[in-house]
Parts: sequence; C-alpha cells; structure tokens
Amino acid sequence: PVIDYDPKEWMELTTEASGILLDIHYATDHNFTKQTIYPCGRCFVRPSLGKKLLRIQKDLQSRYQMGLKIFDGYRPRPAQQKLWEIVPNPTYVTNPKKGSMHNRGLAVDVTLVDEKGEALDMGTAYDYFGQEAHHTYMQHNKSVLKNRRFLKKLMELHGLRSIRTEWWHYSLVTEKAELSDWEWECK
Repeated sequence: PVIDYDPKEWMELTTEASGILLDIHYATDHNFTKQTIYPCGRCFVRPSLGKKLLRIQKDLQSRYQMGLKIFDGYRPRPAQQKLWEIVPNPTYVTNPKKGSMHNRGLAVDVTLVDEKGEALDMGTAYDYFGQEAHHTYMQHNKSVLKNRRFLKKLMELHGLRSIRTEWWHYSLVTEKAELSDWEWECK
C-alpha cells in the first residue's frame, strides 16, 4: 500500500493490520454533533501511542479473546474547532486555542469488544455528556463497573491515563508532541 503520511510522525491504525476495530464516529453524523466532522474514517496516532495500542490488542486477543474498538484518535485542530463551535463547553470539548491530547495524536477514544466484535456494556454510549459517563459514577450495574475497571486498569498498565468525565478517553501523557493541523487524505 502507498503511504501518504510521514511514518516518523504518524502511525495509521487499520483493522487489517492490527485487528483493532475502527468505528470513527466523526467521519459520520453518528456523533454528538449530528454532523460529519472528518471527510473519511482513517485513524492516526503518534507511533509511541500506536505501539502501545498494538501491544494492548495482542494481550487482549491472546489472554482474554477480546479486543479494542477505537472511536477516535488524532484529531486535526480544524476538526477541534468545529466541535468547539457546536459545544463550547470545556468539560467535554477542549478549546482549540489550547488544544487537546487528540490534537497532538496522543489520545484515543476506545472501548472493549468480545470475541465476536460486540462492544462490552460500559453504561453509556460513547460521547455521552453526563455524570453517568464519569469514572466516579457508581450507580451502574456490577457488570458495567467491572468492564470499566478492566478497561481502565488495562490502559493504565500500558502507561495511558484516563480523564474524569469520559470512560472511553485515554492519553499517553508521558510523551510530548506539538499540536497539529495536519489533515489526512481520503483514499
């Protein structure tokens, strides 16, 4: 395949190469904005994060017959601006002037799937803006709480950190990268 990006700067995650399922919501109108934000559903991250995600996927497949599903990775700042214009609430959308870990290619929105590729119950949908999506919300059933704890422990074991308000968001905070406006080509 032709590489149309700088592999020193970016790693493209594909289901074919990694086994990780992709469901890039911002490439559709199936997201909190009800608008298409990305022109196509490609998933990029910085190579340091990508290598960790590949190790997590391999571990999940071999030890648990499970896997990852990614909803979002690198997000160009022009896309961050679109999100901010729709929901200018810093609790859920980072101001593009400040930039987010997604804008640096060091964050991923992710869930767990079973051996059939079905997402485990995490109590809320991805991008649900409410206290039920917070890690501290304990009113979910035992199965949901167990799934969330397992995802969080697994990601933290591999050096990724969560944020308080979103069960799905994990960042590689030990790495540094510049904010980026780079936008990928659609194939």
